[in-house]
Amino acid sequence: MKVMLLEDEWGTENIKPAERPDPEPGAGEVVIAIKAISINPRDLSLCQGGYGRMGGSLPLVPLCDGAGEIVAIGAGVTGYAEGDLVAPAFSRTWLHGTARPETYLGAHGGPLDGTAQELMVVPANAVVRAPSHMTAAQAATLPCAAVTAWDAIAEQGDVRAGDVVLLQGTGGVSLFALQFAKMHGAEVIVTSSSDEKLERARAMGADHLINYRDNPDWHKTARVITNGRGVDHVVEVGGAGTLEKSIGAVRASGTISVIGVLSGLAGEITLGRIVTSNIRLQGITVGGRDMFVRMARAMQLHGTEPAIDSTGFAFEDLGAALDSLPQGKHFGKIVCEL
Repeated sequence: MKVMLLEDEWGTENIKPAERPDPEPGAGEVVIAIKAISINPRDLSLCQGGYGRMGGSLPLVPLCDGAGEIVAIGAGVTGYAEGDLVAPAFSRTWLHGTARPETYLGAHGGPLDGTAQELMVVPANAVVRAPSHMTAAQAATLPCAAVTAWDAIAEQGDVRAGDVVLLQGTGGVSLFALQFAKMHGAEVIVTSSSDEKLERARAMGADHLINYRDNPDWHKTARVITNGRGVDHVVEVGGAGTLEKSIGAVRASGTISVIGVLSGLAGEITLGRIVTSNIRLQGITVGGRDMFVRMARAMQLHGTEPAIDSTGFAFEDLGAALDSLPQGKHFGKIVCEL
């Protein structure tokens, strides 16, 4: 089988096609014929060696997101059949509950081999059946980005009907958060530097649009939209460069879900405002398999379809696909089909 393999040295330029023997399932395992993979900022950082020992060692098959059909079933596996469209969970050691140190030991794409392979052996208890209306390309977007957004909105975020949620940008996590926030009856503000992307977000249900390039004081505009009260929840993907404004946008006793660090890892924040306004600053990192299952059920019930960027990359162009992420030209998830 063909795999995309990162070996010799860290760096996307070192991801090359390679061959490995076709796998056979052991007891309790299934073999998935991967049909599509999708990429996340996490994958880019991992391929650059940014996770240190947590990212595993070389050689490594990258990526945590993918989906395909079950083609072989090991002894003792029940509840699945050959031909089922499934996706591996983010981590095979994170099946239930909130994150613990050991949950990251089983993460796909680092430290364990990931989804960038034609055939992937996964424990049956670490796969999730895709919503029945989805294609493999759509299901491939779910394990990391969608579950992260679901955690921020529906689980730890506990967004309720009538809440006002502010989302930064139009990447995969933000657009999933838009869909989930609307699913829960929230009013949604989306920020972006592109009017064209904002209009596409409006078509997906966004209630208010802010171009932060034209309006750098977007946090003040968010307060105007909420009649001075502030938003109930911010999904923060920018990091150090935007966190201070998120603090300015959120209401007293509101929540900021910190997911990404696209604009920097370190910076000054106003701790006094966090304390005196009783602001909850919550780090969000994906979620367990049980959370994935709940999210998939909700998406099936609502017929939710992931936003996939129109830029197509071949499986062999995985390095170029990852390198395109920082350019910020994509809308939704970047998918490579096999």
